Amino acid sequence: MVQPDDVAPLGVWPGTPYPLGATYDGAGTNFSVFSEVAERVEVCLIDDGGGETRIPLEEVDTYVWHAYVPTVAPGQHYGFRVHGPFDPSRGLRCDASKLLLDPYGKAFAGEFDGHSSLHTHGQDSLGHTMTGVVINPFFDWADDRAPTRPYHETVIYEAHVKGMTMTHPAVPAQLRGTYAGIAHPAVVDHLKSLGVTAIELMPVHQFIHDRMLLDRGLRNYWGYNSVGYLAPHHEYAADQRPGAAVTEFKAMVRALHAEGIEVILDVVYNHTGEGNHLGPTIGLRGIDNAAYYRLMEDDPSHYMDYTGTGNSLNVRHPHTLQLIMDSLRYWILDMHVDGFRFDLAATLARELHDVDRLSTFFDLVQQDPVVSQVKLIAEPWDVGEGGYQVGNFPGLWTEWNGKYRDTVRDYWRGEPATLGEFASRLTGSSDLYEATGRRPSASINFVTAHDGFTLRDLVSYNEKHNEANGEGNRDGESHNRSWNCGVEGPTDDPEVSALRERQSRNLIATLALSQGTPMLLHGDEMGRTQHGNNNAYCQDSPLSWMDWTLAQKNSDLLEFTRAAIALRAEHPVFRRRRFFDGRPTPDHDHPGDIAWLTPAGEEMTAADWDSGFGRSLTVFLNGAAIKEPGPRGERITDDSFLLCFNAHDAPIEFTLPGAEFGEQWSVALDCSTPTGASEAEYPAAARVELTARCLLVLRRTA
Repeated sequence: MVQPDDVAPLGVWPGTPYPLGATYDGAGTNFSVFSEVAERVEVCLIDDGGGETRIPLEEVDTYVWHAYVPTVAPGQHYGFRVHGPFDPSRGLRCDASKLLLDPYGKAFAGEFDGHSSLHTHGQDSLGHTMTGVVINPFFDWADDRAPTRPYHETVIYEAHVKGMTMTHPAVPAQLRGTYAGIAHPAVVDHLKSLGVTAIELMPVHQFIHDRMLLDRGLRNYWGYNSVGYLAPHHEYAADQRPGAAVTEFKAMVRALHAEGIEVILDVVYNHTGEGNHLGPTIGLRGIDNAAYYRLMEDDPSHYMDYTGTGNSLNVRHPHTLQLIMDSLRYWILDMHVDGFRFDLAATLARELHDVDRLSTFFDLVQQDPVVSQVKLIAEPWDVGEGGYQVGNFPGLWTEWNGKYRDTVRDYWRGEPATLGEFASRLTGSSDLYEATGRRPSASINFVTAHDGFTLRDLVSYNEKHNEANGEGNRDGESHNRSWNCGVEGPTDDPEVSALRERQSRNLIATLALSQGTPMLLHGDEMGRTQHGNNNAYCQDSPLSWMDWTLAQKNSDLLEFTRAAIALRAEHPVFRRRRFFDGRPTPDHDHPGDIAWLTPAGEEMTAADWDSGFGRSLTVFLNGAAIKEPGPRGERITDDSFLLCFNAHDAPIEFTLPGAEFGEQWSVALDCSTPTGASEAEYPAAARVELTARCLLVLRRTA
């Protein structure tokens, strides 16, 4: 190993300050890194034996240090060493003994082994930390084209790269748990058969595993611990050669696009895996701590923490904003992804302390000609004061609608006083989105997500059961709005089992037929369970992986889910671009595009809406009164439907409305049957008994 002041006899050219990171051009590699606090910066080339060659970056333009090395080709391992002040009390944490990750690294290799050098000032971390890998940026995209599917035609499937593919019998063993596994025809065919149009992948930015988890025999399964915002996580590559994850990820996107499926990434720009003041120095902390992180104003040795993870990125600093924006553009332009879901997005809106929806980050996104054109989905909350911001994001953005989740769960489990809000959530949450000029599709509707119970567990457990996490069941949300249907956990009781199955169908059908953009959690279509664990972030095991044997065991639920999503896809009345207005149309004598009826078939009154015990209603959707035009200006017409909801714990007799709404009705979806199928037909004003806790969907045939 050379000494810090030695320079190897390599040809080194000045290079350029942009692009940042390591950029191979076919002949050599340009290295560039920002640090305002640095006094000297070196790029360190690591050989196969772990030896190091240090090259000073002697060119500095506006705090960007750079050099071009003609001899460096793809596959070269590297890192940076930053010489500068170390005074944590002033927020300064430079330490040249640390080999630091490139903030713009496009591939990484190795692991963090928890060695004391990652935490101890002056102790060299080479050999105990990851290294960057220079990549070959060239890839044959063939005729790849983004599907660019509009939101109102979108059905999102939230999935985990490893968890979705680890047990699939048709995926070869060497491809399970990988990007290549997601791209396998058997997995793609499953998505297509469901009617999914976009797969939302849980974090695939390079992340690290917390030492405390590794010490307990656990892992950071979810991946919300990023250390590289331009690099695909290397553990998810079937090909473990350095840098191969990039090519494999691109091939996955190309394969999904070929089948019309968009790729959305769950991204974590609110914090990094370096954690709090006791965390390891592996990248941004050692490059320019005060520029990249929010520090406590009265004690810069500690970090502001709006995320519950130890630190928050400093989105007030222009170079941090640049890192985020450059990362987003890279994933769009170079990796061809179609959108992003922003974890704890309220943190990105904190200019000072309060959440500001007009903050600099959102201004940058609004005017960016690349980023502004893809799907942008906010998780509209963080753990800081005032962090719950559902409905408050700017016009370009859609949002995970937490109020939809809570209301739909409450309605079907029989909580009082939810009828009015349930109606709002069913019809696109205009109370949250219409005032800002957004459409129903701004509401990303979901009942379950990775964080919380699966659908099966939602109807099987009243309480969380997180003992396997090793935290005494103290972790995870305690107020889940779940209902075990009478028995906690597994049961042999046929009545309880039948109720759970019906409740699952009710929730899936409600999700599929609500206005807005539906999101299904991977495995819910086949009854995946985590045995009551609602915080499986550390469970890289069969507990969290999809059990593909359930596709056969619960084939009825799978068929039902396909039928519900197909009903949505076939009928534009369930996926309107504009909100309902409820006003009569001049050429029809029925009450406009939507009508709300009591089970007796009469128009709902204020007293009906205000009834705290009301659990049943009928919704009329008029397919002949869709006011928004089609993509070529054509008039859209559709069948009309009645949605009969009964969330009571007993059967209720519904009276269908009179002939002015329709003379004949057939069953389009019946949640009382295992697959939703029924041959029943009913005339106008017929009386229909609805099973306890059941949704019945009728289509007008005359």
